[in-house]
Amino acid sequence: MRKLVAYPLSIIFYLAFGLVIVIFHPVQWLCYNLFGYQAHKKSVDYLNFMIMRTLNLLGTRFTFKNDYKLSRDQPIIIVANHQGQWDIPPIIWYLRRIHPKFISKVELGKGIPSISYNLRKGGSALINRKDKRQSIVAIRDLTKTMNSTNRSVVIFPEGTRSKTGIPKEFAKGGLVTLFKSMPTALVLPVTIQNSWKLMRWGGFPQDIGVHVTHTVHKPLPVSSYDPEELVKVVQEIVLGDFSEIRVHKS
Repeated sequence: MRKLVAYPLSIIFYLAFGLVIVIFHPVQWLCYNLFGYQAHKKSVDYLNFMIMRTLNLLGTRFTFKNDYKLSRDQPIIIVANHQGQWDIPPIIWYLRRIHPKFISKVELGKGIPSISYNLRKGGSALINRKDKRQSIVAIRDLTKTMNSTNRSVVIFPEGTRSKTGIPKEFAKGGLVTLFKSMPTALVLPVTIQNSWKLMRWGGFPQDIGVHVTHTVHKPLPVSSYDPEELVKVVQEIVLGDFSEIRVHKS
């Protein structure tokens, strides 16, 4: 019965979602080309706010728990587990003050209204997973920008989305590179729960009545840890709420 109800609601959701990203694509273009970075960022913030509102049509609820005041006087590395594409809008909206940017695969940089434009123009890094050299250069360029602007970079170190909610062991490479390239940064661990349920049946229908939570943990200074030790510490914090579930090795 739940799945039957999900079909018509998912049609409504996808129509609303499609309308939002089509409308915000020219809005982003105008903001970026006429008014510059700050205006473009505002348009992206509200794009993601509206994406969350379209998910509300499915009965989706979002809780973002953050007890920490984050300043813009140093760069921040946001480290989170990854359960699905809907992990991202709450991060962009609720952490908009610290300007989150993403390390994304190059394929997402084209073909998706609004989303691809933001990845290309908004300050994120697009990497080709088949070209290690290009990936390293793109990440290094991103970290230079983060260090000079005190913005934040988001990394999902599991590498791929967890389609069942069972977390995977963090890959060290990307994290260690960020820690070494951003020695003055804070690490902000974030635990995401239940967003995988939205796509438990694949892309269609989306599940209904899901409560997605993001929990922000205490920030950690990169300079206080050895980079490889810090990977272990952050993984333990982020995946601590999954302690009763066996973590899969990548």
